[in-house]
Amino acid sequence: MIGISFAINNGPPAGASGAQLTAFGQQHQDAILWGSWLQAVGPALIAVFALALVMLAGATTRLAGWMTLFGAATLMTVSLIEITGYIGTLHTSPATMPGTSMALIHSVQHLWFIVAAPALWLPVGLVILGSHVLPRILGYLAIALAAGYALAGVFTLFDSTVPSAVQIAAGVVPALWWLAATGTLLRRARQAPSAAGLPASVAAAGHETAGRL
Repeated sequence: MIGISFAINNGPPAGASGAQLTAFGQQHQDAILWGSWLQAVGPALIAVFALALVMLAGATTRLAGWMTLFGAATLMTVSLIEITGYIGTLHTSPATMPGTSMALIHSVQHLWFIVAAPALWLPVGLVILGSHVLPRILGYLAIALAAGYALAGVFTLFDSTVPSAVQIAAGVVPALWWLAATGTLLRRARQAPSAAGLPASVAAAGHETAGRL
């Protein structure tokens, strides 16, 4: 959903004037609104999936589980602020609103790399490594993604806008991770369902990891 939102709502040309921003918003209003909707719902589903991993791993009382909750809330907050900027570009009163909204979008995109994404990916990786809910390789990859986001946040800190290549990579690579994690859970659920309808390995992991950090 997030990938589609970027595809249909790719933004105005760089360096567009206020008048050009207003014209762009009028011409692409439907794409901007649909893109905003997709980009709002997509991260919400990501947050739900991350919290589901915490539940399946039996990590609801562990620090990593609480960190995942904090990371999901931070990710959603930053995402919704960015979406507010997208919708704000459609308002033409006052006349400076489109330009102000674009500045807000470019500013808050930095927060995604600096804190929002690392705050979710790091604890998700720790939750996986502290249980058997998913293969350990996915836990290590999650931590690597957290580090990659954080480094990107540092290296792009002094750029007025996050480079397009960085934004594309930040969307494609994590999507592959979520697909791999989802496919693994579905495969395990079909192969070894427990009495509760969950993978037996996941049910066992909840007992094994109880009380662990």
